[in-house]
Amino acid sequence: MAIDLRSDTVTAPSTGMRAAMAGAAVGDDVYGDDPTVNSLEERVAALFGHEAGLFSPTGSLANQLAIRTLVKPGEELLTETSSHIVRAELGAAATFSGITTRTWQSTHGVLRAEDPLAIAHENAGPYLVSTTAIAIENTHNFGGGTIQPIDEIAVLARAARARGIAMHLDGARIWNAHVASGVSLIEYGKHFDTISVCLSKGLGAPIGSLMLSTKARVAEARIWRKRYGAGMRQVGIIAAAGHYALDQNITRLGDDHTKAKKIARAMHALNPSLVHPDNVHTNIVGLDLVGIGMTADELNTRCRESGLWISALGKHYARLVTHMDVSDGQCDEAVAILQRALVAK
Repeated sequence: MAIDLRSDTVTAPSTGMRAAMAGAAVGDDVYGDDPTVNSLEERVAALFGHEAGLFSPTGSLANQLAIRTLVKPGEELLTETSSHIVRAELGAAATFSGITTRTWQSTHGVLRAEDPLAIAHENAGPYLVSTTAIAIENTHNFGGGTIQPIDEIAVLARAARARGIAMHLDGARIWNAHVASGVSLIEYGKHFDTISVCLSKGLGAPIGSLMLSTKARVAEARIWRKRYGAGMRQVGIIAAAGHYALDQNITRLGDDHTKAKKIARAMHALNPSLVHPDNVHTNIVGLDLVGIGMTADELNTRCRESGLWISALGKHYARLVTHMDVSDGQCDEAVAILQRALVAK
């Protein structure tokens, strides 16, 4: 059986999760009649100190619903250069909502409040594009699962709000940031006007994300969810998996972080240019292959031939993501496969 480290989205529902799904109370969610969805939306919103939540099938949709409530067509969203919203959502902000984006660069995706503030231009008048929102990703996927410093978030939020600029959190892996940093979900939540969170990554649910905000914004987003074709019916079967994930799978994320650090240390020992363990904050290990003269596709092919699946996300950038379906033994085997693949010529 292959060891799949392509992403933490590949996890399969556990026996307990499947039982919870099978026993879920359901109704028609488009009519607002699904009790399991309603309770999940209320629960997750409360965890982050927000008024309301909206269940969606994907994190990309939750992001897009959130930012369109903050940014009008022709206005500007600022985000980091390698953030998911601009790199991996296929231009959705522009395509669906007429939102323009501008980006700032960072090291490993880590926020410095001064960077977005330096390029923000609110109330720019009739001849320039006005900045109306800033999006922060935590943890930062393409930065290697890095955690955004809460002090920098707080500085940015205060300055942005003073200038009339809204804040969005792409919190697809905010659960990992919470467990690794000890920062509470409420503390994260208070700095943002809208939030997206994902249940189908480290928490192990098969499908599902939520957009969180005020009741008014969520009501607006609900209309757009239907307009985009994502109105769902007896979806409590899936929402039940979200409840189970919240009950059972948050604290265990630390196990994934430990495995990722183990892989990073082994790769650093093999060749320090590959990755530095200090930059592996959570469950993502990004390997920089430039120093060893190997492409990510080449490494991917060698690993797959030995039963290890990884992601090639750039010419010389390979990503590995640990998750609940990877055992300690499989982690050790993955390290051995990588060591052989990286030194083979």
